[in-house]
Amino acid sequence: MQYIVFTDLDGTLVDHDTYSYEAAMPAIDMLKEKGIPLVFCTSKTRAEIEVYVDELNTGHPFISENGGAIFIPHDYFDVDYVSSRSTEKYDIIELGTDYSLLRNVLLNIAASEDLSVTGFGDMTDVEVSKDTGLDLDSACLAKQREYDEAFKLDGDEKDAETLISKIQANGLNYTRGGRYWHIIGENDKGKAVNILTQIYRKQYGDIKTVGLGDSLNDYPMLKVVDIPYLVQKHNGKHDPKIMDAKVNKVEGIGPVGWNMAISELLM
Repeated sequence: MQYIVFTDLDGTLVDHDTYSYEAAMPAIDMLKEKGIPLVFCTSKTRAEIEVYVDELNTGHPFISENGGAIFIPHDYFDVDYVSSRSTEKYDIIELGTDYSLLRNVLLNIAASEDLSVTGFGDMTDVEVSKDTGLDLDSACLAKQREYDEAFKLDGDEKDAETLISKIQANGLNYTRGGRYWHIIGENDKGKAVNILTQIYRKQYGDIKTVGLGDSLNDYPMLKVVDIPYLVQKHNGKHDPKIMDAKVNKVEGIGPVGWNMAISELLM
């Protein structure tokens, strides 16, 4: 039986404030030693994820922008699968909506409903850096969006309800993550994980999937894996919006909880 580990990044594998994954390194090394794929499934862009792929030398497929696309390195699988397009490095399975369409819809909603919405597309690299705490190079990578617009809403819950209603009326969807809202198409993390899981199953046969996240936008992923874990958020509490008893709640913040969950699983 082969484990496949799917994980969120911000607030889960990497610290919410420092963006460090050092606390999770013992478990990451354990996965490498046992030959267990570590698949990033995050709201981050392809360009951002590639930094972690290179730093951690994983070389596995990854899922960008809340399930917007699955990036599979060439010759990674021996089995056949259908992709949307290929680049020099990847076969890409696209599930999301084009970024420019998402931006246009969001801007139109904000203007027509008089909502104070600020998207990454409205911000400079310096502004994104200041707002997120990312260094300038990382902020530049965060703006290279393809299937998802990250944004902030400056308003009350009534404004939030109006925004949600208008996004859905346009045939689109949204998530509310640890830092930002995201406007997306029909994609979500769970749909992408399901597709990639089926390819892994064709490759390995008997597999067991593991998922780790920290917030509500991870729940679609946590619902479809065999073993779901919810780590504590940076405030030391679990996301109260995830009440599913099947989700294992880990007593550890971000990468600390991540390390505990994986270490205990593999012991």
